Amino acid sequence: MLIYLITYFLILYIIARFVGRGSNDAFFRGNRNSPWPVVAFGMIGASISGVSFVGVPGWVTTTGMTYLQMCLGFIVGYIVVAFVLLPIYYRYNLTSIYTYLSHRLGRTSYKTGASFFIVSKLLGAAAKFYVVVQILQLCIADNYGIPYVVTATLSLLFIWLYTHRSGIKSLVWTDAIQTLVLLVALVLIIWQTCHLLGFSVGEAVEAVWNDPKSQIFEFDSWASRQNFWKQFLSGAFVVIVMTGLDQDMMQKNLTCKDLRSAQKDMCSYGIMFVPVNLLLLSLGILLVMLYGHLGITLPANGDSLLTDIVLSGQMGQAVITCFVIGMVASTFSTADSALTALTTSVCVDIIGRDNDTRLRRWVHIAVMAVFLLCTLAFHYLGNVGVMDLIYTLVSYTYGPLLGLFAFCLFTRRKVRDKAVPYICIMSPLICLAIDHVEYLVFANHFGYEMLMFNGMLTFAGLWMVSRREKV
Repeated sequence: MLIYLITYFLILYIIARFVGRGSNDAFFRGNRNSPWPVVAFGMIGASISGVSFVGVPGWVTTTGMTYLQMCLGFIVGYIVVAFVLLPIYYRYNLTSIYTYLSHRLGRTSYKTGASFFIVSKLLGAAAKFYVVVQILQLCIADNYGIPYVVTATLSLLFIWLYTHRSGIKSLVWTDAIQTLVLLVALVLIIWQTCHLLGFSVGEAVEAVWNDPKSQIFEFDSWASRQNFWKQFLSGAFVVIVMTGLDQDMMQKNLTCKDLRSAQKDMCSYGIMFVPVNLLLLSLGILLVMLYGHLGITLPANGDSLLTDIVLSGQMGQAVITCFVIGMVASTFSTADSALTALTTSVCVDIIGRDNDTRLRRWVHIAVMAVFLLCTLAFHYLGNVGVMDLIYTLVSYTYGPLLGLFAFCLFTRRKVRDKAVPYICIMSPLICLAIDHVEYLVFANHFGYEMLMFNGMLTFAGLWMVSRREKV
């Protein structure tokens, strides 16, 4: 397996060397000549990280296939991003999307928005990266007595090797390769699961369709976190903030040569996201059947549903190899673009120097070091439901970004710029307090709809410290 992984990394490195040039324009903007079909295909792998690879199948044990309600909401979100946000970013010819906040609200608002992105992306991407390093540790590193910290460090070093020269220009192509590897691994694991169950493809489809866990829609109780409208609206807003207001995801789109190409990329990618998640959820149902077929007790943590059965050897060594490489492909596709976007945001938004190659290289290394520390922190926190943790983090940290951009888009008012950081910090804290009271009174936590409430609080706060712009 180690040989396969080394070969995989060499392929990524060769591709990066072949397509990349070391200029800052290539690193930050990909020279604005990326083919939109390649960008769209690569973004699947960047979105469906290793966390989704193991977490989404595990969700069927508790919530069935109701996650598809969020995926349907994602489509609406991608349409909003394509036809509302992308035209703005292209009109201003942005390298960092947060520069738009400077045009509309002021320098302090701009720095605040970029800072929230940096914190959010560091935590979210590090949580996803932690999952795949855990699997590499179990499958490979433990056999050689290599400690976790060394495994995580070496993994980040591999990413640095194929991103440090030309950043986003290389990632457009390497992410496409990694998405292909992820999808091939997913199809092979489903195929082997069906084989062990004795199902043909048609029988597997019928079994999933008839399984009680295949329920997609839930309209019964508004209090339920799986209520359709909560999931659907949350899905739309999650995409708007995690894609449209996220420098990581938008940086790839902004490498397309023009707005029309970027819109084609966004719409194509948004449509493809649904069938891929349908495959992941279907795999989860088939895995539950396989556990019963083999007489194995289901794991207490849904995130372990796929991992436990694969690493137990029940599916054979070939599937273990496919699984590990697929996990590496999906999560490295997320981590490499996150590191590049964070480097871009620090250089462009925080320091304000996007033409200093030497500075950019040192910032890239510094970002990697902080990213490593966050990954190690998740490791020492122990086993958690990472998918749920990430979406919960998004609800609190991306809410202020949602409020900032909504205020820019839907009003023409000017804010008191110096007050913006305090509003953006207070909004999530108020949300946290409200959620705590909700739990004490009703024994129920808010779901991902907290993102919308957080954004509305930020919007309201901005309105209170704003004035009508003079004509």
